[in-house]
Formats: sequence, structure tokens, C-alpha cells
Amino acid sequence: MFSKKIYDFMFAALQEAEAAFDEDEVPVGAVVTYENKIIGRGYNQVEKLKDPTAHAEMIAITSAANHLNNWRLDECDIYITLEPCIMCTGAILLSRVKNLNFSTFDSKFGACGSVYNLIEEKKYNHSLKVYAGIYETESKNLLGKFFQKIRNN
Repeated sequence: MFSKKIYDFMFAALQEAEAAFDEDEVPVGAVVTYENKIIGRGYNQVEKLKDPTAHAEMIAITSAANHLNNWRLDECDIYITLEPCIMCTGAILLSRVKNLNFSTFDSKFGACGSVYNLIEEKKYNHSLKVYAGIYETESKNLLGKFFQKIRNN
């Protein structure tokens, strides 16, 4: 359904999510691409950094902006293993990302179609395309494994 490069980039985001899992963080990963190359990576580091804004998307966006030396990521795509929350959706809109790809919906905090749909409101001076379901099962399984581990401890 999607091109091989899209699967490859989402697989890279899944690897970031696995790094979060290994550090006992909620396993969410993100990568930002420019000209078919990864220029920003991130995974949740809320516990490690004691920072509620240390979401995978925020870290990946900051990394990409630093790489390009520009806050405008209008020629970039972002790949995330979980639907972004309100904060991260705002950062994606503000950074002018071109395409948003995510694995699975977040029924508790999602802001791109489940709880809210900020992208589709068309109230902003920027719009982007959203694609969901890429490696959905793998992302759900990793999240499920994490929360099962938390419940068992």
C-alpha cells in the first residue's frame, strides 16, 4: 500500500521506539526525513529527562531543525509510531512539516483523528497530509508489551 521507503522510514521510527522501551520509557519513536534521508531522530525521554515535553516527535523535530539550521521543515516528512498528542501536533503544524505518517491511533491523547483532529480543522495557515496504519500491528504490540511490563511490576 505504501512505498518501500515509507516502510523503511517507519521501521527506523520503530527502532527508536524500541530504544525507548529498553530505557523504560513509553515506546514511541519518530524520525524526520528530508530528501529521502533521515535528518532527525527521537524517542520518548520523559522519565529520563524529567521533562513532560520530551516526546519522540519534539526531539526529532528539534534535531531536524538543527540539522537544517531552519525551523521551517516544509520539505520534510515525519514518521511516528503513535498518533501525536496535542502538543506534538502543534509542533508538527508550527514546523510546517509536509507529510505526517504514523503507525497507530492513540485513543487517550491522539490529536490527528482519534480524540481530536487538529490537522483536519483547516484553521491554520499550514496544512499537511496525514497517513496512518504503517506498521500498526508492530507498534501496538510494542506498546502492549510495555504496559503489560508496567502492570506486572
